[in-house]
Amino acid sequence: MRPTERSFITRWPFWVGIALLAVVFAGCSRDPQVRKQKYFDKGTAYFQQGKYREAAIEFENAIQIDSKFADAHYELALCYLKEGALQRAYQELIRTVEIAPQNQKAQLDLATLLLAGGKPSDAHDHAEAILKSEPQNAQAQVVLSEADAALGDLPKAIDEAQQAIQMDANRSASYVNLALLQAKNKDVAAERNLQKALVLDPKSVSATVALGEFYQSQKRWPEAEKQFQNAVTIDPGNPALRTALVNLYLGEGRKDLAEQALQDAKNSPALKDNPSAYRMLGGFYLSQGQLDKAVAEFASVYAAHPQDLVLAKTYAEVLMLQNRLDDAAKIDDAVLKSSPADYDAQVLRGEILTRQGKASDAIPILEAAVKSAPDNALGHLHLGTAYAAVANFGQAQSQWLQAAKLRPDMAEPERALAAYASRSGNTALLADSSGELIRIEPRSPEGYLFHASALFSKGDAAGAEQDLKKAMEIAPQDATPCERMGDLRAAQKQFGEAAKFYNRALALDPASAEALAGLVNIDLEQKQPAQALRLVKDQIARAPDKGGLYFLLGQVELQNQDSAAAEAALQKAVDLDKNDVPAFALLARVQVARGSIDQAIANYQRALDANPRDVHLYAALGGISESRGEWQKAQDLYQKALQIQPDYAVAANNLAYLMLEHGGDVNTALSLAQTGRRGLPNLAASADTLGWAYYRQGVYNASIDMLQQAVKEDPKNPTYHYHLGLAYQKANDYAMARKQLESALQINPNYSQADEIRKTLSAMPQQN
Repeated sequence: MRPTERSFITRWPFWVGIALLAVVFAGCSRDPQVRKQKYFDKGTAYFQQGKYREAAIEFENAIQIDSKFADAHYELALCYLKEGALQRAYQELIRTVEIAPQNQKAQLDLATLLLAGGKPSDAHDHAEAILKSEPQNAQAQVVLSEADAALGDLPKAIDEAQQAIQMDANRSASYVNLALLQAKNKDVAAERNLQKALVLDPKSVSATVALGEFYQSQKRWPEAEKQFQNAVTIDPGNPALRTALVNLYLGEGRKDLAEQALQDAKNSPALKDNPSAYRMLGGFYLSQGQLDKAVAEFASVYAAHPQDLVLAKTYAEVLMLQNRLDDAAKIDDAVLKSSPADYDAQVLRGEILTRQGKASDAIPILEAAVKSAPDNALGHLHLGTAYAAVANFGQAQSQWLQAAKLRPDMAEPERALAAYASRSGNTALLADSSGELIRIEPRSPEGYLFHASALFSKGDAAGAEQDLKKAMEIAPQDATPCERMGDLRAAQKQFGEAAKFYNRALALDPASAEALAGLVNIDLEQKQPAQALRLVKDQIARAPDKGGLYFLLGQVELQNQDSAAAEAALQKAVDLDKNDVPAFALLARVQVARGSIDQAIANYQRALDANPRDVHLYAALGGISESRGEWQKAQDLYQKALQIQPDYAVAANNLAYLMLEHGGDVNTALSLAQTGRRGLPNLAASADTLGWAYYRQGVYNASIDMLQQAVKEDPKNPTYHYHLGLAYQKANDYAMARKQLESALQINPNYSQADEIRKTLSAMPQQN
């Protein structure tokens, strides 16, 4: 045999052995029991090292192989508990006890979680089930006690807590539970039991903190401080213990020590990379109203931890409080680049865009966020605000109502609804939303102020007065409740009482234009214009940098028919506050009245530069352009207003009329006229425009109905009679046509269409 053949034969058994071994090992790797146990063991090792996210992944892998692997479900639940993902922990515990109801540890953890989640009745049932199989389970007995306490049966809870101690007299946590219940019952034995708990377990953080809180409740500050400091020493890596110490200092009014404790937490080696710890100082500055310090702190911490997305979003929100919208947008962009589906960052992006005057861009972003998380109230809240910014108030109200439904404890949706209802005169909505605001924030004056307005609108002055008194009681240093009470008394013609409240408001806030306006109106009502003027000037001397006071001065000067002085005051008002659109508008009207059209246009343009999305300014400029015969320019201005606010009635009405007069599309003009009439249902001009649009479309009966309303609402306007006369003519009602056309000539023989009217009358049949 050749050597090559011989070598092959001698090696054959070796290769066969290798192949057989491969088959054996391959069989083992495909065995699901082996594979799931391998994942489980790796997860257990990670858990013991404190690597809970890695452990969770391994337990999830094991569950994918065997969905009924109870031990893996339980260990996964423990991982979620460690990470604070309570909802996911709850789901895994439920699954565990479904598969393995005999797992008492899982039952106990589930009962504890249910208790923490505000479901004491369910927790009670689970604890009882455990005690049936393990009558001496002291921990289950404690959960039962805590559940009964949460259900309001304190005597029973105390009795059960004492039974837990009888089951295991050396268990520290049982003494803590009993002591906490005794403290609620004002039983001095609470202190003794907490001390007993610490004797049994000197390193018990819960016992140490509970004793500190007991001393704090009795204002035994040094003893409480010592216990909280002990707790920090026992567990230096627990940021919640630093929070307890800070709250103690704040309770004592020692803000400097609270700030130092947070600085220590931030710099502690044990908390160096703990997000809860390094975020706390910035949050403290925010809570104390120290916005500049908060921004500086969050900027510093963000620079050190740019990958902390929660911190980044908080920093962006703080920047928004300073109105640094561009800076906030940059931070939020970085979050979205790292995590494009981050719901909070998407909502924040929409909020920033809305506040930047780009609500149209914000809406699709917020709509997408709401679609991805329809049960999150924050998205609905800000989507409503964006809709309101483009004047889509129907959608805005719908979104705010949805936010309120999802989060009945959140004040912002109710506040938005109340503000909208107040502006729109929706008394029913105002009453509902303000009532909810009072329920959510009973110690805030705002809800009572809104509610008072709703009641007064319904004719319930006594109820409104009670609300205003409550608001003054809650916020005695706030001028607004006094202003509103002054308004109430003025409406009741009790001018002396009204003046007292207005003067009280001014004492609280010397720059209160509302209170001053109330006093001025009283003087004007009582025919004392000189006194009104002196009052405003005296207040300006006290607060010379408040534009609102000069706006009021301008109004009073106009009442006194001193247009030059009024113009000077209004000019000062807009110089001090470039966002005071009413002051700009009144100044421009004064300038138009004296023939300074170019100056008025310049002031309107200044106002637009500062307030580029204010539709009233575009409409006012459009009106000036119309008066100068620049109808194409006027159309452009009205169209710009409607791009910002599609249902802005003034612009819609005026644009419709221009289109009808200058050969525009009649169908478009009709749609605009209908928008104008909906928004201005009691204005003669909107009835005339809509009637004229129907006339142009050849719908004469509808035209006559609408033009009759215009004439009824303003019988001295020759144009309305002229239009109505033409509509009657087209309907072959010549008698009524003649009557209306002749009325137009009687009102103004020099009317611009007088020659056309005379021609029409001469050509018209004498009888129908």
